Parts: sequence; structure tokens; C-alpha cells
Amino acid sequence: MLLSMTGFGEARRQAEGLSAAVEVRTINSRYFKITLRGSEGYAAFEPQIEAAVRERIKRGTVQVNLRVDRPASPEAYRLNTAVLLSYWRQLAALPSEWNLPRPSGLESLLLLPGVVDERPWGADLAEHDWPLILQTLTAALDNLARMREEEGRAMDADLRLNCRTISEHLARIGERAPQAVAAYRQRLEDRLKKVLTDYDVALQPNDVIREISIFAERSDISEEIVRLRSHLEQFEAIMGLPESSGRKLEFLIQELSREANTIGSKSSDVEIARDVIEIKGAVERLREMIQNVE
Repeated sequence: MLLSMTGFGEARRQAEGLSAAVEVRTINSRYFKITLRGSEGYAAFEPQIEAAVRERIKRGTVQVNLRVDRPASPEAYRLNTAVLLSYWRQLAALPSEWNLPRPSGLESLLLLPGVVDERPWGADLAEHDWPLILQTLTAALDNLARMREEEGRAMDADLRLNCRTISEHLARIGERAPQAVAAYRQRLEDRLKKVLTDYDVALQPNDVIREISIFAERSDISEEIVRLRSHLEQFEAIMGLPESSGRKLEFLIQELSREANTIGSKSSDVEIARDVIEIKGAVERLREMIQNVE
């Protein structure tokens, strides 16, 4: 089963007045990398969040956004009496200097900077919130997995189509290879006969046979055909494994490309060259898609 490295999943959960929302985005990358952005006071959960994500995602860049909202607690706010008293004394001193009325209340002073301290959530409250956060994260990862599996199925169909294209052209090359040697022999004989006729020289069959043998040995692509077919079978077998194996498929694509290049360089037959071009095009399409497979 193939998994796409690109996907998005989100989830929201509420319990006991606490609200948690998680978004998980993934994009393709050769290695695993995770970044976390969360509400203030919850950065300490980054190791636990990374561990939970690593259990589900093996490769790619992962962005996790965590938002936690909880009702305000009386313990979260404190008056800074020293700052408040300082403001009051300064205001009380102004009437005698500027002939202004004395301040009548403290309500307006509560809006001044530093009078009210808002304290972040303590570690005990954050630990109490972790079960809900983990539940929400798990749900978001489940939604992400469904999206990645859906895209993986689409890629699987496209990859198999290109594999069939390679297999068809490889079969044509296998059928054409013996004919290429025979065609070369005929061309060689025709050219030699013309040249030797012009110079009135007899043609020795052994010379032609030796030349044909040298050509056949240099242009023999039977081993490359066998290896390319074997790599193609391994490629399709790996796509059917229970786990997504993008790295293995990347390696096999390199081998497919190598064998196709060798066949193209060894053979001088026009028909084989056309099939090799089609194979190379299909291999490149495989390479582009595999870059997004986990």
C-alpha cells in the first residue's frame, strides 16, 4: 500500500469546558522533520507530540498546529499592588501642583500597564489537559492518514500504468533484438557486395561471419533485458507490500534507468531506440511520482 507524503488532517474535541484543536499538514521530503506551533504553556508537550506523529509518519515534513482554549481561572490573575500604589501616589500629587481635582477611584487604574498580572497555565493544568490533546491529535492523524491513503491509491494506479508501458516496450525490444542482428548482417553484406563488385574482389563468408559475431557480441542486450524485467517485477511487488516503501522504489527506479540507458547505448537499431525512449519517459514519470511516496 502506497502512502502520499502530502496531506492534511484536522480535529476538534471538547471536555469539561476545555477545547482542543489540532491541524496536521505534511509535504514531501527525503527525511522526517516536524515543527510544532501551539498555544502558550503547551510547548512542553512537543516530545510527546513528536513521538505520536513518528508512530504514524515515517518520512516527510510535518507541521502540527495545536490550539487549546480553557475557561479563565481566578488563580490566573493577580493585582500588582506595588504598581497600583505607585500610580495612585503619582496621580494624588498632581492636584496640588496643577490645581486639579483629586482622583476619585481606582477603577481606571486597572487598565494601566503592569497593574494586573496574567499568569500562564501551570504545569499541573497542562498535564491535566494532555489526554484531550492526545485524543485530538490522534483523530487529526487518522484524518490525515485517510487523505494520504486516498492519494496513494491514485498514485498506485498511475505507477502501474507506467510499469505496463515499460513492460510492453521491453517485450518489443526482446522480440526486435534478434532481428536487429539479422538486419545488420543483411546491410553489411549489401554494402560489401557493392564495394567488392566495384573493385572486382571476391567476398569471403568467414570475414562476414566474424564481423557479424563481433557486432552481435557488442550489441547483446539480453542480460539488460532480463535485469530490467526483474527490477520491474520487484517494483510491482514492493507496491503491493502492506507498508509504504518509497525509498526502495527510488532505488529500483535508478536501476531501471541504468538498464534502459545501457540498452540504448548498445543497440543501434532504430526501432529499439524508439522503444528505449518510451521506456525512459515512463521511468521519469515513475521518478517524479515516487518523490511523493512515503
